Amino acid sequence: MYRMNSDYTEGCLKAVLNKLIETNMDQTNGYGEDPYTYEAKELVKKTFACPDALVQFLIGGTQANFVLICSALRPHQAVIATNLSHIATHEAGAIEHTGHKVLEQPSDDGKLTAEQVEAAYQTYALDPNRPHWAQPKLVYVSQPTETGSLYSKKELNDIYKVCQEHGLYLYVDGARLAYAFGSEENDLAIEDLAKTCDAFYAGGTKCGLLFGEAMVIINDKLKEDFFSIAKQNGGILAKGRLLGVQFGEVFRDGLYFEIGKKACSQAARIRKAIEERGIKLVTYTPTNQIFIDITKEQYEKLSTEFALSHTGYLPNGNYSVRICTSWATKDEEVEKIIQMIKEL
Repeated sequence: MYRMNSDYTEGCLKAVLNKLIETNMDQTNGYGEDPYTYEAKELVKKTFACPDALVQFLIGGTQANFVLICSALRPHQAVIATNLSHIATHEAGAIEHTGHKVLEQPSDDGKLTAEQVEAAYQTYALDPNRPHWAQPKLVYVSQPTETGSLYSKKELNDIYKVCQEHGLYLYVDGARLAYAFGSEENDLAIEDLAKTCDAFYAGGTKCGLLFGEAMVIINDKLKEDFFSIAKQNGGILAKGRLLGVQFGEVFRDGLYFEIGKKACSQAARIRKAIEERGIKLVTYTPTNQIFIDITKEQYEKLSTEFALSHTGYLPNGNYSVRICTSWATKDEEVEKIIQMIKEL
């Protein structure tokens, strides 16, 4: 049984593991006050061309999201996001647990539009009873989205323009950011990301690290006391150098983006086989996730050799199934699933 149900089923890149072993017995201060973390932070800032950003390494994606959001918002303020977003679906109500409402917007492909952000803001701003409402203040998007779709440079710029016009923060969840930049359809330059938002994070857990996310805060208003708030909410690792070592290794020579290209290339091969077989896609995705419309019998046949994600039941009675590649996906397993798809 080979797993293609997620992109964090293996441990980490060999280079990362080797560096952790090499530095294992080094003595350093805790909480990221160490040479490896200092270097990694500078590498992240250099990579994304944001020398004045605050970089903080956090333990995981859910912690990254709720720490950034709860630190950015006052008690009565809310987040605009799609109904398919990670914070609205897969975080067990973490944002609501911090006391902030998620204002869910409908989406078929996982993407939020500038028009939806404008409408959500105006719904609040033009209501004479708005003091009784949760006030929209932060817009959450992920790149790529939870459903594998990708924002274009124009789409992100349009959303950010609306945010700036109305004093809203734009936050980009980059749990799978390596795969966004690894997609052949991506038109956003690496150095442009920091120019299109107030904060983002580069994911490590799903992108070749054992664990960890690199939060990058551009807007000065969001920097104050961030470490303390992250600490209070359980997002800070005492052995912080473990995060610094890992992120330093993948950002030193562009390894982070190489693995993203590989995963997207593997997914493209599988997607081509799906299309040639005449199997429908639930939604088109140019990154490392593929969502297909197959029968129960087809799903069970594929499941004899591959662990896949059953993501829902479709109106036609079929299953929505996710096939997910990663930095670790083996060529021989790609060939095997392609052959099985041809035989469905």
